Amino acid sequence: MTPRRLLPVCLLLLSCSPNPAADPFLRPVYDKAGKLEQLQYDSNKNGKVDTWSHMDGARLLRIEIDKDEDGKIDRWEYYDAAQRLEKVGLSRANDGKVDAWAYSTPDGAMGRLEISTRRDGKVSRVEFFEAGRRVRAEEDGDEDGRVDKWETYRDGSLASVALDSTRRGVPDRRLVYAPDGTVTVETDPAGTGSFKPTRQ
Repeated sequence: MTPRRLLPVCLLLLSCSPNPAADPFLRPVYDKAGKLEQLQYDSNKNGKVDTWSHMDGARLLRIEIDKDEDGKIDRWEYYDAAQRLEKVGLSRANDGKVDAWAYSTPDGAMGRLEISTRRDGKVSRVEFFEAGRRVRAEEDGDEDGRVDKWETYRDGSLASVALDSTRRGVPDRRLVYAPDGTVTVETDPAGTGSFKPTRQ
């Protein structure tokens, strides 16, 4: 579900056709004042609209895409005032409800993924990527505004999980996963960042 690259579908759907006025697969929608508010596009030319570009006149606001044409939006593209792709919305349950937002690095690769784990619109988990791989994650499990879970990854696999069991905003317990699958439990009661293995 997580895209490796976040390239926009098309900055302006009008530019997708050499002659947009005569393109039967592109339909502009105007408000009562005659201002362009939407471009509806049939990207695969099968007679069914699958892409909706929401406009403020000539300014592109966002694009919604139903790639599998099941009647539910699969992807939301949000653009900033300079018409640059700002973020991409995703539905992890594939039910038409956006619950994750991906941000790209300058070269178009995945940089950060913000997730609403309770699907309530509030971001409670953030995953960070480098070269297409998840390297760490932070989560606010109780949604009190402070991170209480920290994950680190090694070569795409979970390397450690640190937890805040005291609600101080710093971890006091940590599980460290070795490449062979063994797990070491470490504690830091003072929350200073100096973890020590617990006695078995």
